[in-house]
Amino acid sequence: MIEDRRLNVLRAIVEDYVATQEPVGSKALLERHQLGVSSATIRNDMAALEDEGYLTAPHTSAGRIPTDKGYRMFVDRLSEVKALSAAERRAIETFLSGAIDVDDIVTRSVKILAQLTNQVAIVQYPSLTRSTVRHVELVGLEGARVLVVVITSSGRVEQRIVELVETPGEQLLADLKSRIVRATLGERLPEASVRLAELIDTFAIDDRPVVSSIVTTLANTFSNERSDERVAVGGTANLARFGADFDTSIRPVLEAMEEQVVLLRLLGEATTGPHVRIGRETGREDLSGTAVVSSTYGPGGEILAQLGTMGPARMDYPATMAAVGAVARYLGRILADG
Repeated sequence: MIEDRRLNVLRAIVEDYVATQEPVGSKALLERHQLGVSSATIRNDMAALEDEGYLTAPHTSAGRIPTDKGYRMFVDRLSEVKALSAAERRAIETFLSGAIDVDDIVTRSVKILAQLTNQVAIVQYPSLTRSTVRHVELVGLEGARVLVVVITSSGRVEQRIVELVETPGEQLLADLKSRIVRATLGERLPEASVRLAELIDTFAIDDRPVVSSIVTTLANTFSNERSDERVAVGGTANLARFGADFDTSIRPVLEAMEEQVVLLRLLGEATTGPHVRIGRETGREDLSGTAVVSSTYGPGGEILAQLGTMGPARMDYPATMAAVGAVARYLGRILADG
């Protein structure tokens, strides 16, 4: 009972501090929350929580604020994530469904996530190495040229024109496409690239120069990993919410945003569902006042990339986790629909 009561006190202090950005005292807790105990009991619980490292008293204030350990306990004991309103859900769906390609999807996702959370939004581009082959097309052009089109499960469309030594016949192109589709459809791109190499020797010797040129171009397209380290960032203006202490709060975040590799590391290991890392859990000592909420996304539960937000440790965790999770789900659904 004592542990549950103190957890309620901690939860109330976190909620009030996030809302007011002011140290929270026992009198304010009594006025704002139905804790069912006396002021003296609340003061004792606050003192105990401070001794255990969940709260701290800034300067000489009689109030308390949560520590990183306190926020961690609050997040770990969340009974439920705050549901998005119907208007917020409609806004996400409407905004993302208007995207015309993968770049547009990522740009829109960053923008809506920053707006929903009032934080810095980070969206990793869908990883080609995690994508699977959804469609391959070979189109004969004028002269000895062939257009190769690849569509992946990430929604990315890659097109290449292959210059050949001779014009391929329609039957050869149809046969080659059929074999490519059988060998690669549904395969992850690295595996698909390997399986392509095995096709060349299955054709007649006279056809192999044409087949080799097309297959090599296609394999290079499958092996293109340039999107794996790309991220889009939005909501930089929301850094003002960190407060007036620029050097210790905002400057480290700006420095982290300059390196895409750092941003990917901040998102953490790929895990399903919103994942929260607070302060030094981010792996950077200079981001002690920061928290990162991240999630993976992809079609049909497939993990293609990650997205998340970065903001002050005093963020509204239930609402942020709800927004990150919702955008990830809608993004996965759009990619699944092609």
